Amino acid sequence: MAERSGTFDGVHRRNLAKVLGLVHLDGPRSRAALTTSTGLNRSTVAALVGELVEAGLVEERAPDPTNRVGRPSPVVAAHPGVMAIAVNPEVDAVTIAAVGLDGRIPVSERVEVDHLVSPEEVAQLVATTLEHWRADLLRSARIVGIGLAVPGLVRAADGLVRAAPHLEWREVPLREIVESATGLPVAVGNDASLGALAEHLFGAGRGVDDLVYLNGGASGIGGGLVIGGIVVSGAGGYAGEFGQNRPGIAAAGDRRAEGGVLEDEVARARLLQVVGLAGADEPTLKAALEASDSPEVANELARQRRILSTALANAINVLNPAVVVLGGFLATIAERDHDALVDAVVAQAMSPAAEGVQLRVAALGEGRLAIGAAELAFAPLLDDPESGIAPA
Repeated sequence: MAERSGTFDGVHRRNLAKVLGLVHLDGPRSRAALTTSTGLNRSTVAALVGELVEAGLVEERAPDPTNRVGRPSPVVAAHPGVMAIAVNPEVDAVTIAAVGLDGRIPVSERVEVDHLVSPEEVAQLVATTLEHWRADLLRSARIVGIGLAVPGLVRAADGLVRAAPHLEWREVPLREIVESATGLPVAVGNDASLGALAEHLFGAGRGVDDLVYLNGGASGIGGGLVIGGIVVSGAGGYAGEFGQNRPGIAAAGDRRAEGGVLEDEVARARLLQVVGLAGADEPTLKAALEASDSPEVANELARQRRILSTALANAINVLNPAVVVLGGFLATIAERDHDALVDAVVAQAMSPAAEGVQLRVAALGEGRLAIGAAELAFAPLLDDPESGIAPA
């Protein structure tokens, strides 16, 4: 039977979710602050916190020192032992991380691969890694589920990977495959959309209601949209595929892939090539580019920046965001000459649309995709704290 919104159970459930959501998103907060934020009375907040403590979802800490008159209010924080496992399969590596409900990432492992991994290989790698962690680093953790950030088109309704071209995956029931291997609830989403979610909630887009996010990874360029404070996924969940758009290239000499899409021209592989690396994680590639004084490196960065600026101007014209956030190797391109990129974008965008727009690099670094994937896994618990969590 559908829950009636006015029932006691429904109201109680929403109030529990409200309190848990506040300490998850905003960090430790005093009971007094929670009372103010929720609009509930003190005794109700105390009772809700007590239930969440008993469920092992939050913990209470000693009050912060204060000069206020009266008894200091205890501080409520998300329990650090409540975690989700985040997974990002890529063409060159599979990254697995444990993300706490309190936002920490206590352990992360990048497993480099020399071949395109199959969905079954990813599932087995996650199961094996999780088994090792549970015996050691996460032996006292309570794991709510697994979130996968996949570089491809993921159907929102059921997490079916319709196409992950660079991994050569087609119509893959990834959720079922990983659930079967691990015995945990699994959620699947597009990697860039989850990066947008993470940056919107915790990073460079925090507090911004209208933003565009572009992520540059080993599998190309993806994106995410936040419009009016809502993450927009599209009818089927496929919105934000900026990398598949045909780029506008003003100078014929800038073109490298005849008839190619944006991610063929603005590409991590091309940056790796000019610095002489076969493969690298984000910090290693960034360091190599920054350390190089090669004209070839400078020219390639400038070429990619010119093409990227046109793509960003088009996005600004269509969506009129307040902020554009760049992650992955796109952030490295932007940081190399931020002012030049901004000037090139503004020069090509409609003046009213570009007015006041800010270009920012992702604030969460390599953790952005893990945090976004974990949000996917945490969502059922945050929506209904009474549902409990999977046993450790």
